Amino acid sequence: MSHPRILVARSVFPEVIARLEQHFDVTSNQPDETWSKAQLIEKLQGKDGAFTTGGERIDAEVLAACPTLKICANMAVGYNNFDIDAMTAAGVLATNTPDVLTETTADFGFALLMATARRITESEHFLRAGKWGKWSFDMFAGSDIHGSTLGILGMGRIGQGIARRGAHGFGMKVIYHNRSRLDAAQEAGCKASYVSKEELLRSADHLVLVLPYSPASHHSIGAAELALMKPTATLINIARGGIVDDAALALALREKRIAAAGLDVFEGEPRVHPDLLTLSNVVLTPHIASASVPTRLAMANLAADNLIAYFRDKKPLTPLNPAALASR
Repeated sequence: MSHPRILVARSVFPEVIARLEQHFDVTSNQPDETWSKAQLIEKLQGKDGAFTTGGERIDAEVLAACPTLKICANMAVGYNNFDIDAMTAAGVLATNTPDVLTETTADFGFALLMATARRITESEHFLRAGKWGKWSFDMFAGSDIHGSTLGILGMGRIGQGIARRGAHGFGMKVIYHNRSRLDAAQEAGCKASYVSKEELLRSADHLVLVLPYSPASHHSIGAAELALMKPTATLINIARGGIVDDAALALALREKRIAAAGLDVFEGEPRVHPDLLTLSNVVLTPHIASASVPTRLAMANLAADNLIAYFRDKKPLTPLNPAALASR
């Protein structure tokens, strides 16, 4: 009996490819080429499954052109590259990789917060440029983290991880806003208090965005929201590009209407709004919040596990649209 045929759309760990090859006829993209939609459709011809990494858009057009496709396993917790409704209608299962990246991403979110508040990137560039000639009392004086107010927009697993780090490690007052309020035990574990979005924006010294992207959350932080923030506040985005209006943020940073920003994600990435690149009061990283070797390997293995489990007994570990199983 022939093995199911799968496409691995981006370069991943060789040991994960080797695992997949024990179960599937694998076509892989270890050269890590970036494909157009037309090229992706071509590569998916005759494939039963796909291992994707967040950048491959699976929509109605792709699904219509690839009728043999049964499952797409995303090596990411986010899945805004998937048109879930279209996939469900086509009977194509979608899976993601939650939980395994929670603590690593929360670590990075806090690292980005600290680098932004304490002006680490800006001061390093100054030093490397040979500009450090003397000490001065206000040289790269930033804002305190300990004892300040940490605001979190989006209080899922990663948001709660950041809250715990702030409350327990730095004695921060933690406030949050979410579509639904946490239960009392969860709030107590994070030492977090629920507030309205407006109060969150007005009160936070450091605002961290950790909400999922959807059409409803597009530009959740725009000019009006930035206008509510303190001029001394910092904004950290480790959520998804499009959550923030990057043009409005660049203008607010240039006019010092907020103090600084730390961004790991961008609208239209890997392109970055050119105005952001000209500013010294923004820390920029290339979507690496989950990028530790152990975590990325765990993500890849979970995506592989979903493919293996689906073709073994139709019981994937982390399905996003289980209704697609019924239609199959």
